[in-house]
Amino acid sequence: MKKIAILTSGGDAPGMNAAIRAVVRTALYHGIEVMGVQRGYSGLINGELFTMDRSSVSDIIHRGGTILRTARCKEFKKEEVRIKATKILKAYGVDALVVIGGDGSFTGAKLLSKLGVKTVGLPGTIDNDLSYTDFTIGFDTALNTVIDAIDKIRDTSTSHERVSIVEVMGRDCGDIALYTGIAGGAEYIITPEKGFSKEELCKVILEGKQKGKIHNLVLLAEGVGGAQELAKYVEEVTGIETRATVLGHIQRGGSPTVTDRVLASKMGAKAVEVLLEGKTSRVIGIKNNEIIDQDIDEALAIDRTFDEKLYKIANEISS
Repeated sequence: MKKIAILTSGGDAPGMNAAIRAVVRTALYHGIEVMGVQRGYSGLINGELFTMDRSSVSDIIHRGGTILRTARCKEFKKEEVRIKATKILKAYGVDALVVIGGDGSFTGAKLLSKLGVKTVGLPGTIDNDLSYTDFTIGFDTALNTVIDAIDKIRDTSTSHERVSIVEVMGRDCGDIALYTGIAGGAEYIITPEKGFSKEELCKVILEGKQKGKIHNLVLLAEGVGGAQELAKYVEEVTGIETRATVLGHIQRGGSPTVTDRVLASKMGAKAVEVLLEGKTSRVIGIKNNEIIDQDIDEALAIDRTFDEKLYKIANEISS
């Protein structure tokens, strides 16, 4: 193993820079050259590669986003485009590619591996929607960003005796809503995995009012529906002033937490170790607090499971 390349793909996530730093410096420590690929797979097929050294990743561990920048590349679904990518990597003398991203990015890595490119994937997504790993890089930071917003929203919600519906990201995964709903003391948590009844929600809010609750916090995962429409419905049915807040892309930004910085560093170092062992088509994850590597096909084939026990706890302590 003489030279590796690294790219970030798909949605950005806090901690990606920490992972880049760990991959680059671990590789250099072992005498491996490193090339950065700008703008993900799009940059790869356009030949946007450059040499990285230790100074390339100085003072980035605390920064959100990704210094390599990222982009989505629909063209990469075409085999002829992927063949072009393999030729570009070969032209630069690259022996292996490290990909940081979510399931779509991993699919790209898997397809490249079938063309003979050695690949390793790191789970970089705030959604925490990759089943083979307990946590993804960026998830913890996103949770803390949401909690900070919730705490502020509660202040004004209490002052005005309102219902506050907060919509968070996560695509079809409700982990952000579930974790922040519990940590934020929400009265109701709505996730794609469990769904909800508008009538039941209104009943919970009205029963809470009868018990003396002066405000209600509802966490809504984006994969279920729109906060604005739900707020309008709740206000019409309950007669209680209801406001919607869509947190949006602030959840992707910001300086990564200590948890994400350390997790990303461990995973980045593990990626290089796996390549040095001669493995390919692997993804890095964390299970039971241990950094693991797994076959990419097996990892992507695992059905995502929802934490029913945590959801049950949320319901029990919200009443």
